[in-house]
Amino acid sequence: MNNLKEQSLANIVTNHFQAAQVFEKYNLDFCCKGKKTLAIACDENRVDMESVLTDLAEVLQQDEQVKDFNNMSLEALISYIILHHHFYVKQSLPNILSHIEKVSYKHGASYPYMVEVLNIFEQVNEEMISHMQKEEMILFPRIRAIESALSFNSNILMNKSEIEKPIEVMETEHDFVGEALAKIKVLTNNYTILDEMCTTFKITIAELKEFEEKLHEHVHLENNILFPKAKNLFNVIIV
Repeated sequence: MNNLKEQSLANIVTNHFQAAQVFEKYNLDFCCKGKKTLAIACDENRVDMESVLTDLAEVLQQDEQVKDFNNMSLEALISYIILHHHFYVKQSLPNILSHIEKVSYKHGASYPYMVEVLNIFEQVNEEMISHMQKEEMILFPRIRAIESALSFNSNILMNKSEIEKPIEVMETEHDFVGEALAKIKVLTNNYTILDEMCTTFKITIAELKEFEEKLHEHVHLENNILFPKAKNLFNVIIV
């Protein structure tokens, strides 16, 4: 386990997806800031690395079968992202936004931070809808086309910039949404649910926590696996 200390968070999760749950527990960002080593991330966040390593050892010893995303074809990985993550986001956004609006309206005077949460999540909602549309209509079809052409040894009528430029945009948007949700996490005191909160309020806080955790998995699959593999396709072709 000691060799994990000098590995990046992204690399650890890429090779052992079960590690994501441990990093979530200790608030270690393995997606947008996944290039940091475990040692550096623990130091910067004042987290006891030995506790993290102990928890990692426990989850990595489990017999639970986990998908090997790193060895998936890009077509299969894109399909997985759309089915499991884009679908979840599209289904969850309107429900969570509606709940936040109700809580903000009814309890905003007593919990003023929920008014700010509403303002931030409205931005997240708008950004994610646009973001997923661009991925599904522009970037993903381009990646699929390149992988398909390579499998048939066909000529590639596409420049590397046609992949790299939209990827840069997607990564920037990932950062924006990640930072927005991090603000919500702080405002809600790490998604703390209080006894005096009404049922809708408690559900809303739980939904926000789940949304951020699933977004971290979503961004990890794209930033640290899909996008690098898509760029690497150009290493074996002449453009």
